[in-house]
This record gives sequence, C-alpha cells and structure tokens, in this order.
Amino acid sequence: MPDADVTALPAAPPTRRYAYETDPGSIYRDSFATIRAETDLSRLRPDESVVAVRMIHAAGDTGLVDDLAFHPRLIGAARDALRAGAPVLTDAQMIASGVTRRRLPAGNEVRCLLHDPRTTGLARAWGTTRSAAAVSLWGDELEGAVVAIGNAPTALFHLLEIVADGGPRPAAVIGIPVGFIGSAESKRALAANPYDLPFLVVHGRRGGSALCVAAINALATEDELA
Repeated sequence: MPDADVTALPAAPPTRRYAYETDPGSIYRDSFATIRAETDLSRLRPDESVVAVRMIHAAGDTGLVDDLAFHPRLIGAARDALRAGAPVLTDAQMIASGVTRRRLPAGNEVRCLLHDPRTTGLARAWGTTRSAAAVSLWGDELEGAVVAIGNAPTALFHLLEIVADGGPRPAAVIGIPVGFIGSAESKRALAANPYDLPFLVVHGRRGGSALCVAAINALATEDELA
C-alpha cells in the first residue's frame, strides 16, 4: 500500500449542517466568561480563582469549585518553586505530556517515573502499587519540587509517608487522584497534613490528569487572566 501523501489537503470543508462557533478566539473568551458568570468564586482569592477557572474549564463542571481547597501558601509556594527551576514530578505520564512546556518559567523538567525499569520490582518487593513505588524513586529531587498527583491515591499516601518519615519535602502538592478506592481519603489526608505542606485538592472522588494539568499550567503562568 503506498504511503499517504501527508501534504495533500481536502479540497473543501464538509457541508455546514449545524450552528456552532468556529472562531478559536471567541470560543476561548466565551468559555471563560461563561465559567465566571455561572460560578461563585467569591470565597477564593483572585490568584486562586484563576487556577479554579482553568480547572473548571478542564472538567466542564462549574460545581467543581465547591470541592476545591487551597492551602493559603499554595499559589506562592508553587510559583516560587517553578521560578527557581524546581522540577514538576507527577504520577502519570498523561500529566507529564499535558503540561505546556512554554508556560514553565525556568525550562523546568517534568518527570514521571511510572515506567522506570526499577518501578515494578520495587512495587512487588514492597507490596504496593507501581505508582506508589515510583514516588520513592524521585529521591532527593522531591526536595522543593512541585508534585502533581492525579491518578493514584496510593502515590499520594506514599508521598505523605515519605515526608512523615523525615524524607524530602516538596514545595507544593497538587493532590487530585481520581477514583473510588482511597481517592477521597488520600485528599483528606493531604488537606489535614501536619507537615505544613502547601496543597491543592479537589475533595471527593473527582480528579484526574486533565485537572492536574490545568492546575499546573495555570500556576506556571503568573500573568494568566482567564
């Protein structure tokens, strides 16, 4: 079968049969205007509202704001760390792939070690998940890092246990693991942590890579006006 000609373009668009907005700028502006019109952001600070709006946009759910909880130092701690060149450490490759590199202020490294060849053996030896084992592989890189956990509650619990044992402390933790087993509990544990770790959580079962990516991208762009 011959290779497709990637330079070939369709001769014409399909026949327009529906009424819908096609201008990218209008879609962008109207989306965020709709979120702000339909969401009560009054309990959030302006910088927190920017992050919240981005996350609501990613979720398509204005009710998300009711489950958002920001540590009072989360915004400042995360942005200071990113400006200083701290890495972004994640539990899911989807998060690492979704972070917009041009938004990062210092060419920050974004790392996920879930597929590191050491992860499976470590998880088996410790009787835990690969996601949790991968957190331990961050090692000293965890000190002062920005952590984004959007998939595995076990990874978030494991992170808290590392800190409790006197291990490296991240600068900020975006803790939004999704799921039905351990998700809500891990986020409650982060929000109640006695180690004064700055955090952002979405309480309950909701979470996931898209919300983490939205939060990191918003935190990385200090002049964001969405």
